[in-house]
Amino acid sequence: MQGVHGRRRPGQGDAFWQFRPYLPGDAAARVDWRQSAKSDRLFVRETEWEAAQTVALWCQGGPGMDWRSGKELPTKRVRAELLLLALSALLLRGGERVRLFGLPRAFAGRGALQTIAQSLPAAAEVADDGRIPRHARAVLIGDFLAPLEETKRVVAQLAARAVRGHLLQVLDPAEETLPFTGRVRFEALGVTEHALVPRVEGVRALYEERLARHREGLAALASASGWSFATHRTDQPPEAALLALHRRLAPG
Repeated sequence: MQGVHGRRRPGQGDAFWQFRPYLPGDAAARVDWRQSAKSDRLFVRETEWEAAQTVALWCQGGPGMDWRSGKELPTKRVRAELLLLALSALLLRGGERVRLFGLPRAFAGRGALQTIAQSLPAAAEVADDGRIPRHARAVLIGDFLAPLEETKRVVAQLAARAVRGHLLQVLDPAEETLPFTGRVRFEALGVTEHALVPRVEGVRALYEERLARHREGLAALASASGWSFATHRTDQPPEAALLALHRRLAPG
């Protein structure tokens, strides 16, 4: 069933309008009483641009996304791409258009999922694409461990074009708990930098505190632009994260 998605209709921009069921939080002034009088439900009249017809998706690149703390776990990239493709399948089934950052066009129809999967390597490594249409929705998936200013710039640029969205931080469980003991050498993927920690137990509390502050910063910058933020660990089932993403894209 199409559910709350699949609201797309043919029309000419904001000159075309349609009715949708009233949702909690809608202003009473938006209710179309003439249409509502025809049934026992309330309906809101909205123009085509108010309905999220295009959902732009982005999966973070870079060598850091290929890390995992154990062979029994997927890499962060594998989990992020799985969530992106599963969300694409749900959106396409609901009649929405799906777009990848960095690609020139959107995809539509259930048969487009394979094309989206094949196009992932060509998608943008940075979530910066001026071709994302105004009033679209966006979902950005990555570890977002870069300095907050980088993520803030990306979100602010999209929000300035009336794009509403969601940030999903995907982390390996070891990146949350720092479960190592003793003398550990930490090496950055893709670069020559490293850090030798004589006793990891002594820095665990400080690490957890800084990660918590970083997440609070991500949530705050998302909220300031009307976006939302959530986290997901690669040792957790992906279904819960997928359902949460799908609900975030519901109207209202």
